[in-house]
Amino acid sequence: MKKLVAEFIGTLWLVLGGCGSAVLAAGYPELGIGFVGVAIAFGLTVVTMAYAIGHISGCHLNPAVSIGLWIGGRFDRKKLLPYIISQVLGGIAGAGILFLIVSGKSGFEIGGFAANGYGSHSPDGYGLFSALTTEIIMTFMFLIIILGATHPKAPKNFAGLAIGLGLTLIHLISIPVTNTSVNPARSTSQALFVGDWALDQLWLFWLAPIVGAILAGIVYKYISPNTK
Repeated sequence: MKKLVAEFIGTLWLVLGGCGSAVLAAGYPELGIGFVGVAIAFGLTVVTMAYAIGHISGCHLNPAVSIGLWIGGRFDRKKLLPYIISQVLGGIAGAGILFLIVSGKSGFEIGGFAANGYGSHSPDGYGLFSALTTEIIMTFMFLIIILGATHPKAPKNFAGLAIGLGLTLIHLISIPVTNTSVNPARSTSQALFVGDWALDQLWLFWLAPIVGAILAGIVYKYISPNTK
């Protein structure tokens, strides 16, 4: 239960910190943080939580990460569903807090609410195929980074930094395409509040990250250095 609470809190922070920066600060006139600031914010949520709860739950914060670690032989299958449920609930809680904040502004309209999308809902108009490709490849690389950085033979105490910087780079590449998911819990949390098109397109942001994570788990298990 302590691990599940840690995953709940960590995913809440990821959504509140990352999506919160996008909704509240990215488009602020003249002083806004823009795409680069949002990318850094998502990376910082992972770095901070890696050192805060990594020793408790492993700091997955993402159903695709849990699935990729399981496929890679690093995570117990029995813990998979409870972790995913905790992550999704944590993401929804983070989005709920963000909604309470933004709805307090005069003339509030929810707009995109940092939801993930493709086609007319892609930040730069990228279609379904581009979105699918981007999310699969970005999640694949994210899991390769995670599996490599947390390997017993990797440099000690730097995994959180490598993973956070990896997520920052992923956002720098893919925000214009899909608003960057690589995380079904993050996508679900925002889609539930936006509804309509965001829920209609949510399938892609479950399917693509899971496919990318599974492929990464298989590949890294094959190339992984022998720990004996």
